[in-house]
Amino acid sequence: MGAAITVPQSGAMADDTITATDRALLDRPLHGLLTIPPGPRRLPAPRPVWFETTADGEVALFSMADALKVRRLQADPRASFVVMTLPDEPEGWVSIEADVTVHADGAADLARRLADRYWKDTTTPEHRELLALYSREEDLRRIVLHPRRVTRGPA
Repeated sequence: MGAAITVPQSGAMADDTITATDRALLDRPLHGLLTIPPGPRRLPAPRPVWFETTADGEVALFSMADALKVRRLQADPRASFVVMTLPDEPEGWVSIEADVTVHADGAADLARRLADRYWKDTTTPEHRELLALYSREEDLRRIVLHPRRVTRGPA
């Protein structure tokens, strides 16, 4: 085997907490990219998600209880998560490597808060239908990312 190669991360900073600067980006209604451990013979495939940061410096999102990502996270509770600025803004991003917990409580309230955050109009028939779906706590799971490494940049 060859020697390990270290690639410098010019400009990127890392620690284990979400800073006030990170929150300035994370508190915006941007989509995050969640990557979970893949199944057999699969590559990691990030998925766009709605999210919010918590007062404790964690990231919360929700999913349908029967979603494959919920089953995979219960089997291997680790994930990575990335949020970046919009294309017409100066480059900025936050990347989080996290341990994950999946909860049967609090998902419906979280889903309603996130719908208010991400939708401009919750009165359309499609949105009312989704809000009704999101109100059934037994059908949802709250996923909490507990950061163990936070990297930010520009790189």
